[in-house]
Amino acid sequence: MANILDEIKAKAKSNKKHILLPDALDERSIQAARILVDEGIASISLVGNENQIREKAEKLNVKLNGIFIIDPEKHSKLQSFANEFYNARKAKGKEVSFEEATNTVKNPLFFAAMFVKAGLADGSVAGSLSTTGDVMRAGILGIGTMPGISIVSSFFLMIMPDKLYAFADCAVVPNPDSKQLADIAISTADNFKKLTGQEPKVAMLSFSTKGSAKHELIDKVIEATKIAQSKRPDLLIDGELQLDAAIVPKVAAQKCPGSKVAGDANVLIFPDLNAANIGYKMAQRIGKAEAIGPVVQGLSRPFFDLSRGCSVDDIVNTVAINSVMGAV
Repeated sequence: MANILDEIKAKAKSNKKHILLPDALDERSIQAARILVDEGIASISLVGNENQIREKAEKLNVKLNGIFIIDPEKHSKLQSFANEFYNARKAKGKEVSFEEATNTVKNPLFFAAMFVKAGLADGSVAGSLSTTGDVMRAGILGIGTMPGISIVSSFFLMIMPDKLYAFADCAVVPNPDSKQLADIAISTADNFKKLTGQEPKVAMLSFSTKGSAKHELIDKVIEATKIAQSKRPDLLIDGELQLDAAIVPKVAAQKCPGSKVAGDANVLIFPDLNAANIGYKMAQRIGKAEAIGPVVQGLSRPFFDLSRGCSVDDIVNTVAINSVMGAV
């Protein structure tokens, strides 16, 4: 199978986006910025204190030519972003002082979120220094969710020897209700197609196939399937399906003949985080799949989180994915 990451990078290069790196004082961010610019994958701005960034780059012997630096405290948009954040919090009944709003948006994560929301950049990638909670808070408060989507979630691209899959939600939402599970399915299907070019075939997974068992946990998946199908009749979505019925043609022919998804699913939606997290790690560790992610989805603009144990290559790859998911 062709290297999907090479394909994603090629897509990013063909429609170059402006991506922000708010954890700019991390040496991995600076090194990744150099690679991203040199390889033409994206236009990069490091967000943070300009003097500190330049000092760090000099110590690393990394040249910053062609890399932009955005210093929130010096930027002309600081006051307008503070006003916008102040008014947005007030409108939600979460009143803060203007001084608190200003201090919040001075934070590189929040400044990056406001910058992306304003359309001044196409996306942001952070998390090599910042916690997942801080990245998600900045994304949700600074950017907000996509219209029609109720939840911020995530997925993994799972690379098998002969097939690509998306698994969701493996990292963010512990126990989605039926509406949230439907939105996770829709977001994952759309992003799977954006990244791979393949038509998504979405299986809503359970321990039952088409009524083979009865339980309230199954009822949630059945209801989520109906909601997703109603919201997006253009997508191929079926459920409830056991994993073997979802991906094994012979089993699908016995358990759910006539399904356009069963036996050939490539987007697997797990009922909760327990199942999804265990499932992707089993595929990765026992099945030797390559797992790319988690990729954050559901925000109105791409605002991604990294593991704090990430490598420079992980940042480069995530920026490429961010660029492609932000393409229209």
